[in-house]
Amino acid sequence: MRCASNLTTISRFCAVSIRSSFCLAALILCGAVAFGQTGEPQPNSPGGPGGIMVHSQFGGQIFGFDIDQNGTEGLLAESKTLSNGNVLAAVETFNQATGKILSVVDLTQPSHSQDDFITLGVVGNSVGLFEHEIVSHLFVSSRVFDVVNPLSANRITGVWNPPIGAQHLIMPTGVSRSQGVPNVAVFAYDNSDEFIPWVFSSNVANNTFGPVVKITDSTNFGSVPPPIAYDSVTNQAVLGGGTGAFDTRPVIGVVDLTAGTFTEFEGIGFGFVNGIAMDSADGIFCTDTEDDASVEFYDLSTQTGFTVVLPGSGGQQQFSGADVEFDPVNKLFLVAQPDSSSAPSGSTIYVYDTHGNLKETLNGFSFSNTFNVVPMHIALHPSQRSGFVDGPDSGVTEIESFTY
Repeated sequence: MRCASNLTTISRFCAVSIRSSFCLAALILCGAVAFGQTGEPQPNSPGGPGGIMVHSQFGGQIFGFDIDQNGTEGLLAESKTLSNGNVLAAVETFNQATGKILSVVDLTQPSHSQDDFITLGVVGNSVGLFEHEIVSHLFVSSRVFDVVNPLSANRITGVWNPPIGAQHLIMPTGVSRSQGVPNVAVFAYDNSDEFIPWVFSSNVANNTFGPVVKITDSTNFGSVPPPIAYDSVTNQAVLGGGTGAFDTRPVIGVVDLTAGTFTEFEGIGFGFVNGIAMDSADGIFCTDTEDDASVEFYDLSTQTGFTVVLPGSGGQQQFSGADVEFDPVNKLFLVAQPDSSSAPSGSTIYVYDTHGNLKETLNGFSFSNTFNVVPMHIALHPSQRSGFVDGPDSGVTEIESFTY
């Protein structure tokens, strides 16, 4: 181990709805896997919700957000259906310290009243990236990917031109959101009958791209867009795949973005991989799985790992985790749990070290994927041990700060 109600909106529910179709509430007994944490007392935590709220400028549902890990700003997209049936959509920057909206970076025009924007992340060194879906006659006719570089410019500074055509889509979770390194890994979902997705690397700031790798295993990676992580040391993308069928193991895909090759191996845990994050320095990645409320820690080089169960969950599916993010400064993985098993109600964020030890339990949140166009997300500012997460408004019109 290395030291380690329009068609646009409907399209954005695809990944979540397909995943949900496989959901069967159950108690998973996994005797073959080494479990931990379930019977242990939970560490006291000084962290939790931080009191800073960011509200979308026009009161629309937030279509993805992120924050600059090396700066003071964040980026969000929103969409609001008006009484006349048109859509008001916008992209905005905000101040992390106050939650105030700083600038409306882009706004739909009357001639394109059904357009949407999707935040794809803050990547590289303070580079904001978002997608503009241009709608004609209720169908998406084209997609433009705009760049705000640096994010503090508070305006569009360029265009990103990924090597995809009309048959491939970049879903909201399709960009690895890697910060502090030049490149990201990108998963492009195949919307044709072939279901052969592509994966490639990109320096978003320079609008350059690595080899396009075809993922030919459509069974495990083509039907539902998998979460993606990026190992900046080895220049590999790691995909959380599988069929999602009840009582089946996930499949982990590994894409060599230099050689342009793809391999896979059977993972641990059960069901879909809901979230994935990478510790590039140590060669460790962390996932959580849908059917058993577990968190998995892998050594990428040996393709082996172990599992811990989210505290108090009893391995029950209803308590499964969602987004997973990595803090490279403090060497911590943060795991989101929409339905808390550690508090009587609400949502929880668990903080683990790279050895799978539970360090903090952060209660008092309210986030869910139920009404989100874009799946819920944890955005981190590691040097400040702080971040932002969806909620608590069930209409997803706001995000809130937290510390850990």
